[in-house]
Amino acid sequence: MKILFICTHNRCRSILSEAIFNQLGKTHIEARSAGSQPAGEVHPATLKHLKKAGYHTEGLKSESWDDYEAFAPDVVVTVCDSAAGESCPVYFGKTLKVHWGLADPSKIQDSEEAQSKAFENVIREIEARAQAINQFAVANLDGDALRVALNKLGAN
Repeated sequence: MKILFICTHNRCRSILSEAIFNQLGKTHIEARSAGSQPAGEVHPATLKHLKKAGYHTEGLKSESWDDYEAFAPDVVVTVCDSAAGESCPVYFGKTLKVHWGLADPSKIQDSEEAQSKAFENVIREIEARAQAINQFAVANLDGDALRVALNKLGAN
């Protein structure tokens, strides 16, 4: 199953999702991430907390969704509210689109401890969704069954 995670700036939540899904999805999931207005760099705290949680960070970069015209994802997942409100490029065509709002841990500025806790919470949430979707991929869910299952995950 090919999944494209979209967040406006592609520097935190979508990057976290890409890294976690690729590692936990093993051979069943191929994940990428992109932004409608990419920042051009991954937030340093994103890389720090991925490494701390045991995830690979090599090759992660902030990219435009225009770079993925040929990727042909099975599913496009928006992970921030502003990206959910944007119209996806026409080349995503009939690709299944779902929204999973995730809090942006990189915006927590209270303290380093508060930001770390926020990253840990978002990483755990993404991990739970990755494990569930891996099962959907193994079971070859598609169409309406996949749409219902993905939307339920986003409601949690």
